[in-house]
Amino acid sequence: MSTAPAEAEERVEALDGETAKPWVTIVWNDPVNLMSYVTYVFQTYFGHPREKAEKLMHDVHEAGRAVVAHGTREEMERDTEAMHGYGLWATFSKDA
Repeated sequence: MSTAPAEAEERVEALDGETAKPWVTIVWNDPVNLMSYVTYVFQTYFGHPREKAEKLMHDVHEAGRAVVAHGTREEMERDTEAMHGYGLWATFSKDA
């Protein structure tokens, strides 16, 4: 049983549309971790320069959350799990 070319093209377009929207990892504010530790995690794990890590940390602290990474679903799952490993509250979702 083979798929007709038109059907195959429709599936590829649906997949492309699905993957065209990047995913994001979001770190949420918590009452446990020090701001200096959150900055350290962003520098260590994501390789951000200190200034960017501090800006993201302030976004987490003041706005309650910050988008810290963009990418594929698999990459954002990995980054979210890594943030959990560092003891940070994190989730991933499709970018709006």
